[in-house]
Amino acid sequence: MVDSFDVCIIGAGNAALCAAISAAENNARTLVLERAPQEESGGNSRFTAGAIRFAYNGTDDLRDICDLSDEEIRTTEFGTYTEDQFFDDMFRVTQFRCDPDLVEVLVRQSRSTVEWLHSHGVRFVPMYKRQAFKIDGVFRFWGGLTVEARGGGPGLVEAETNIARNLGVDIRYGARAIRLTRQHDRVTGVEVKQGGATYQINARAVVLAAGGFQANPEMRARYLGPGWELAKVRGSRFNTGAGIRMALDIGAAAYGNWSGCHAVAWELNAPEFGDLGIGDMFQKHSYPFSLCVNLNGERFLDEGADFRNYTYAKYGRVILQQPQQTAWQVFDSKVTHLMRDEYRIKQVTRVQADTIEALARTLATEHGMNEKNFLRTVTDYNAAVREDIAFDPTIKDGKKTEGLPLNKHNWATRLDSPPYEAFGVTCGITFTFGGLRIIPTGEVLDEDLEPIPGLFAAGELVGGVFYHNYPGGTGLMNGAVFGKIAGANAAKSHKS
Repeated sequence: MVDSFDVCIIGAGNAALCAAISAAENNARTLVLERAPQEESGGNSRFTAGAIRFAYNGTDDLRDICDLSDEEIRTTEFGTYTEDQFFDDMFRVTQFRCDPDLVEVLVRQSRSTVEWLHSHGVRFVPMYKRQAFKIDGVFRFWGGLTVEARGGGPGLVEAETNIARNLGVDIRYGARAIRLTRQHDRVTGVEVKQGGATYQINARAVVLAAGGFQANPEMRARYLGPGWELAKVRGSRFNTGAGIRMALDIGAAAYGNWSGCHAVAWELNAPEFGDLGIGDMFQKHSYPFSLCVNLNGERFLDEGADFRNYTYAKYGRVILQQPQQTAWQVFDSKVTHLMRDEYRIKQVTRVQADTIEALARTLATEHGMNEKNFLRTVTDYNAAVREDIAFDPTIKDGKKTEGLPLNKHNWATRLDSPPYEAFGVTCGITFTFGGLRIIPTGEVLDEDLEPIPGLFAAGELVGGVFYHNYPGGTGLMNGAVFGKIAGANAAKSHKS
């Protein structure tokens, strides 16, 4: 069996579907190959909250993308998030390692890409529950991240899938790409395994958008380092690095932060892979308002170093380095109203007590905490909190500790108001940062840094965009921007 298409796209998450939509609207006969069965399709995109970071200059820009009511406009401070701020965040959190050419495209085309998706029917809404706090009757957004797809990640994937199908895109589920095929130096298609049979797809251009290698424990241990095979996988079990390997096998250039990844604080007893019934609710992201301790009863990170958006993707690595890959986030009643909904699901590892001493005793007897050290840590922390500085969760308030070996620089409040709650977390890996080298057109380069004719890439398997860390919401934006570009250029290349 041999089928022929103009463009073949490997993967069916946000980046892949944006590539499919873009190719189809450029009059290419387009095929999407999704390794997962339909009920598990959508890659990591389906496991996200649907947050998408883009540059905007005020409420009017958001009004063009979101259906904002007069009441929402009246009672909300959306602020601005300029291209300059986006550039600053990208360079700052990646320690100035990110590829400037790719970041230029990402930032400059961020808003127009969201508008493009909106024009096709994807709906976006403000992230009131996750990115805004209500102060004096007004919602204030913080951290440069304002908008999410309606219905979160599942809603985004469903919308993009329907758009692609309406444009005539053929989507095949349970279809695993095995290897790229070539004639002379040009990629001419892909070999596929589906339903126990192997067959050939001929295509004038192939777009790889099959995700990183986070679901492959062997590759995690090899590239991220010892211990990473013990991390939980936040998303799809199918993102095993196959797309990356296929390209490397034909001489594609490796690029980016191969020892780096996006990894977060994740429910201690979550399953090995993501659960679509729970989605992203295993994450535990209210830690800036908590005290984080390991099983030695000691703090090991600055919970208030920056807004959550700029620290959560790197703190999973720090948790993985703790004894038994475990940490506990401890809160008191003063901040309960600020805690995200994910702390209230049934599937949480939680200890509650009316005194710190009782909390310490339970953590020690049931979970192996060093009780004496924990009590000392709380006492020292409480004594170090600056009570003369006002607490404000909507800004980096400078409410800090002083005199500790590891100070907390914002949102430091004493643990002194019962009841107390502690939540057990481990490391959950989201996606890996190393991958293939592309240029701004989406073309994949070979080891001589020349484009491989007929081969494009987008999404998590592209290297060079993220190093060490990333600004929240940039993953979907990156996939959408370069998916749109890769799809369009793949469609044009089939005519050449």
